[in-house]
This record gives sequence, structure tokens and C-alpha cells, in this order.
Amino acid sequence: MHNTQWEKWQKEMELWLDKALPEADVPQKSVFTAMRYSLLGGGKRIRPMLVLEFCRLCGGQPEAAVPFACAVEMIHTYSLIHDDLPCMDNADLRRGRPSNHKVFGEAAALLAGDGLLTAAFETMLSEDALRLAGADRAARAAGILARAAGAYGMVGGQVLDLAAEGQKASLEYLQQMDSRKTGALIVACAQMGCAIAGADDEKMEAAGRYAAALGLAFQIQDDILDVTSTAEELGKTVGGDVQNEKSTYVSLLGLQKARQQVQALTQKAKDALAVFGEQADTLCDLADSLACRAK
Repeated sequence: MHNTQWEKWQKEMELWLDKALPEADVPQKSVFTAMRYSLLGGGKRIRPMLVLEFCRLCGGQPEAAVPFACAVEMIHTYSLIHDDLPCMDNADLRRGRPSNHKVFGEAAALLAGDGLLTAAFETMLSEDALRLAGADRAARAAGILARAAGAYGMVGGQVLDLAAEGQKASLEYLQQMDSRKTGALIVACAQMGCAIAGADDEKMEAAGRYAAALGLAFQIQDDILDVTSTAEELGKTVGGDVQNEKSTYVSLLGLQKARQQVQALTQKAKDALAVFGEQADTLCDLADSLACRAK
């Protein structure tokens, strides 16, 4: 995806995250070190960029969306830290580096995740965030994220994921699980951007449809890469799904059909953007680039 605005935001995102979670000279500074290790450890930054882009697309000021974009990445990062723990996926690698618990230990990693989850809401509901977005819009955006991250969304999806280990899960079960574990947060990002811009229901609903299709395509591509890529290429542990005896889109559909599903969902995502007109080209490019990503 070659988009100068997108690339600019990607670079600025690193600065914004660094500023949102500064190093703290306090007795418990070790937890900040562990939090920053994972938060600033790279990544595609797709979720925060969706917040910024949908805010811009709906006529809002992207600057007002920055605290919310940072908050989303904090939530996403906390979920990755906890996901990698021995009691969950027991993964040694993340973003090309040792997982948080491999560097800091399990207890510190657990607390770093907790710290990031809480810091997300502190960031969204700070004086700066409320001043930039307005209290009503900020509250609406924070509410969207809270529901998506909790037991009805991401946490619920992880529960379903753990329950499916060693079981033969159906395609329907897999879609239910992924719509919560991966999809809910991606949908929240798009709708938070709309909320901060004060968008109408039609645009909010279209943003949700785009993000839901994008999220599912993203997950299926993840399953494909888990069997076709290497740890070096992917920057994280591969083959974990097979090892944990998990049903995946690849094990249920086969590689070819899984790839066809990615293409169909990518088209569905792009079709949902019609209400935004040509302004949505960047988001169409994003959908295309994620569908053929190699990591």
C-alpha cells in the first residue's frame, strides 16, 4: 500500500505511543519497561490507523482521534502479551523478538498486560482527549472499545479459542470465535473513528461492515501463513495451531478455498465503502494489501 498519508501516520504513531506511555522514574518502573517493550516493539499498526482514517473520512480532525488510536494499540498489545503466556498459546516469539514473558518472566508479563489495558482507558479519558474530542464523543468511543475488548468481544473470543483446543470445531464456531477474538476490536477501531468525527448511523454501519469483513479476511490469512510461512518471515512462532490441535480455516477448507475466502471477504470489505466515495481509496488499498501480505 503506497499512501503518503498512511505512511506519515505510521511513523507518527510510534512517536505518539512513546509519548502516551513515557518511561516512569518510579519504584515500580520495571512494569513500565515491560509495557514499553511490547507496545513499542513494532507491528503493522493497522488498528490505530483505522481509527485515524475513519475519523478523517467522516470529516473529523484526526488529531482528536490520536489518544483513541493509542488506546486501541495498548489494548491490542496487552492481548498479545497475554496470548503468548504459557497458560494460553505458550509462544516464544512475537514481532521478531522474544515474547514479553520470555524477557521479563510470567508474573511481570501478566502485570504489563494489565497495565496496558488500564492505560488505554486512562489515555482515552485524559483531559487532553476530552478536550480534543469533546466529552460525549470521547465517552461514546471509549464505550465502543470497552465492549469490543471485553467478555462479549476479544476476551470472549479467547475463551472460545481455548475451549476449541483438541476439538473438531465447525466453520460456524470458528467464525463466531474470530468475530470476537480478532474482528470485534477491528470493528471497534473503525466505529471509534466515526464516533469521534460525529458520523451518522449510515456511515457507522458501513464502517462496521468493512471492518468485519477485513477482520475475518485478516484471520484467515493468518491461518494460511501459519502453515505456509516460517518463523523468520512471520516474526512469530508458526505451526502453533497444529501443535495445539486447533481447527483453522485451512484445516477445514483447505488452502485453495481459504485463499478464495480471503479474496471474497476483501471484495466485501471494499464494497462496504461505497457510501464514502473516492475518499475511501486508502482503505480499499489497505484491504488489498492485507489480503496478499506475507507476514
